[in-house]
Amino acid sequence: MNAKDLIINGKTALGIELGSTRIKGVLIDFEGNVLASGWHEWQNSFVDGVWTYSLDDVWKGLKSCYSALRKEVETKYGVTPKTFGAIGISAMMHGYIALDKNDKQLAPFQTWRNTNTEKATDILTELFQFNIPLRWSVAHLYQRILDGEEHVKNVASVFTLAAYVHYKLTGKKVIGIGDASGMFPIDSEVLDYDEGMVKKFDDLVKKSGHELKLREVFPKVLVAGDDAGKLTAEGAKLLDETGNLEAGIPMCPPEGDAGTGMTATNSVAPRTGNLSAGTSTFAMIVLEKAKKLSKIYREIDMVTTPSGFPCAMSHANNGTTDLNAWVGIFGEFCKLMGVEADAGKLFNVLYTHSLTGDKDCGGLMSFGYYSGENITLINEGRPIFLRTPESKFNLANFMRSHLYASIGAVKLGMDILLKDEGVKLDMLMGHGGLFKTPLVMQKFLAAATNSPVKVLATASEGGAWGIALLAAYLVDGKKFGQLEDYLNECVFKNLTGEAVEPDPEEVKGFDIFTERYSKCLEVEKSAINSMDW
Repeated sequence: MNAKDLIINGKTALGIELGSTRIKGVLIDFEGNVLASGWHEWQNSFVDGVWTYSLDDVWKGLKSCYSALRKEVETKYGVTPKTFGAIGISAMMHGYIALDKNDKQLAPFQTWRNTNTEKATDILTELFQFNIPLRWSVAHLYQRILDGEEHVKNVASVFTLAAYVHYKLTGKKVIGIGDASGMFPIDSEVLDYDEGMVKKFDDLVKKSGHELKLREVFPKVLVAGDDAGKLTAEGAKLLDETGNLEAGIPMCPPEGDAGTGMTATNSVAPRTGNLSAGTSTFAMIVLEKAKKLSKIYREIDMVTTPSGFPCAMSHANNGTTDLNAWVGIFGEFCKLMGVEADAGKLFNVLYTHSLTGDKDCGGLMSFGYYSGENITLINEGRPIFLRTPESKFNLANFMRSHLYASIGAVKLGMDILLKDEGVKLDMLMGHGGLFKTPLVMQKFLAAATNSPVKVLATASEGGAWGIALLAAYLVDGKKFGQLEDYLNECVFKNLTGEAVEPDPEEVKGFDIFTERYSKCLEVEKSAINSMDW
């Protein structure tokens, strides 16, 4: 069939991912070819000390995103989509959406960006002997209990954003195992929440005077390829304001942006890894099942692939926000000088120019901490730029320092895995907007990890494409076998990308930068204490 016939006959998969700054939808055929896309820009808000999005904005954004995709389909193919082979929903992992028994929201949606859970994470990490990061859903729930928040007694459901949207579209209280692994620890042998830890948590909650039980309020865990319900008539109306979208479309388990990033880069098998660069930045390596880390690291999250393989993640709350802000300043300067420079050209020119800088950034230092950073155990953010009188202060070094800093915290976690723990990594895949300028960030990431780095042509499609692939796997891909078989034999077999090997001098320079970065964390802490306005 041609693309038009595929759309008419529902031989397609729709993936929608709610990212930090954009809600993106991608329509693909079952081999992963992109047929159409649409998006909606949005931003989080900082309200009463909480990073949040209103749930009204969630639904406005989803309608806007779907409308943009539908219009592109109509323009390109002359047909209005009424059905799809399958739909998948993905979103930022972690956080806390609490509903009562009538599905009424009980408290503001707390996103992954909130780091107000330090006491809860310390208690739970000690109780479980398993690292519980600040942004995990169980940490948010227990912190609400510790804080004595009134709403906790009425909690009937706790969701991540993806699981919440999926629930409203299908009526099914389920979650993909990758997203679930950012709510609560997973046992990869049984592909479910770790039962021993569940019992410990329930006992802890009971001692606090609450009857809440984790399995009753958290969604049921599913793996890639499992039936996660069908789009209801009510759900179809939440997506398509025209009323053309039909109910009954199968939906795959909702996943987090880590799982969709792994899928989009074919990094779901052991000894593969990927780095997703955006508002937050995270790198992950899929572990061989026999590999166990020697101890608990507060810098490392243990999560899973969409199929349930254990995965070690170095997750930084901060990524490209400060970098983008500086590029915006250069854009303002261009306008003042009467020079036309669109955003794409600015990023390309500035990123490429950074390659001419010193390997160690010439002594310049940057911290793009817009919010607290869990890897470095800093609970608030102050973006700062530093230099000494002897630093080589030029544009190339300035840009290079911000590009290095965008993965600076992530590198600290990766050093633990690759240097201290000896985790095996055959190839690291890069994806996200940071890799749109050819070779620049690819070269820097290879230096940061001392590993080969590959970026595919599909890298900028990101998580929306990844969740669309998981939807396609549900209805057409299981004939190939496991998820990794479908990706290898169907989707990625003809996709190529150039691998960049690490340059020893670049590796040395990034290591020097990292030593300075670690020392200057004290400056970041002082900035938080001093800049209290």
